[in-house]
Amino acid sequence: MIFLAASQRVAQPWKNGGGVTREVAACPPGSGLETFDWRVSIAEVAEDGPFSLFPGIDRTLTILSGDGIALDVAGRVSRLRPGEDPYFFPADQPAACTLLGGPVVDLNVMSRRGEVAHQVISISLPRPLPVEDGVLVWIKGTGRVTSPDGTFEMDRFDALKALSPGEWTIEGEKFLAYYAAFRRLK
Repeated sequence: MIFLAASQRVAQPWKNGGGVTREVAACPPGSGLETFDWRVSIAEVAEDGPFSLFPGIDRTLTILSGDGIALDVAGRVSRLRPGEDPYFFPADQPAACTLLGGPVVDLNVMSRRGEVAHQVISISLPRPLPVEDGVLVWIKGTGRVTSPDGTFEMDRFDALKALSPGEWTIEGEKFLAYYAAFRRLK
């Protein structure tokens, strides 16, 4: 696995300029917004407005902090709040958000439709986690993740990227993490 420290991420403007994002990991490494197979990022949303369109991309959005958003995807409005299940939608459909009470921070997981499928699961209890191709993002609390590669102390927004199949042991108290699993379809 590779440790991806939150402190090393660089803020970048959204594709449409309406907010700020920090890339956690992407495949292939170094790919741009038009060429990734999959991408994990953490975004800050400070005002109401449209989301960037990503043709041929599926997206899962999870609200990490703030009061939440009302997300309108192609005319269907859903309220997303911290602690709720991740929300899956096509990123090539027009989408816009209205803040429910101020700025939010969200976790974005995206994959190229027809090439890669993804799933986002929450982890809040100590457990073993079978991994293949995926990224674990630590959201709150502190803890540690152990694998055959070693033990990593985790803090807010630190992440781990799986390099090969195996099992990680996740430990901590009063913590929350999300694991984004990716599966090649071709």
